[in-house]
Amino acid sequence: MDRRHNPRVTALLPVRVWGVDAFALPFMQLASVRNISGGGAVIQGIRRQILPGETLEVQLGESKAQFRVVWVGKPGTRRESEIGVESLPSEPSIWDVNLRRCSQFVGKG
Repeated sequence: MDRRHNPRVTALLPVRVWGVDAFALPFMQLASVRNISGGGAVIQGIRRQILPGETLEVQLGESKAQFRVVWVGKPGTRRESEIGVESLPSEPSIWDVNLRRCSQFVGKG
């Protein structure tokens, strides 16, 4: 059984990500969102070493928001180059999607 509190929807959205990596070096790169929920997202294609707890800025089109990194994929696993991020309460939602409605359609196959 899924323990998530928010519906999660598979997506492939191009985003721009910037922040500070594990070596305190600023970076900016293009990546993709693999799935989204009301509480966060999974971003793939991250080429920098990022630490959990770090705050990153994510831009989708003209919309931007800050997110906290909650997990980082381990090197050598299928999650390598992925990070899980959670929305900060003070930030707007940048996903122009009705997640609850999308998850209902997905559930009906």
